[in-house]
Amino acid sequence: MKLVMAVLSSAYADEAVEALLQKGYRVTRMSSTGGLLRQGNTTLLIGAEDAQVEAVRDILQQHAPGALWIVLPLERYERF
Repeated sequence: MKLVMAVLSSAYADEAVEALLQKGYRVTRMSSTGGLLRQGNTTLLIGAEDAQVEAVRDILQQHAPGALWIVLPLERYERF
């Protein structure tokens, strides 16, 4: 299991989240700020199986150009 963290322009957030949800991914969306101009960004947290990481990347590339993404291993992932 992996945790994909993606930081993208808020202008692309709605489209990217909708595309991920349509494919069945669970997404947590948070507002974030950073960079030289302190522009508004959105940070997405996406839980994905190892085999799904490339599909998540493809969705982000298609719907959120310029997004920064980080993939972290998860030892434990639970839904209550």
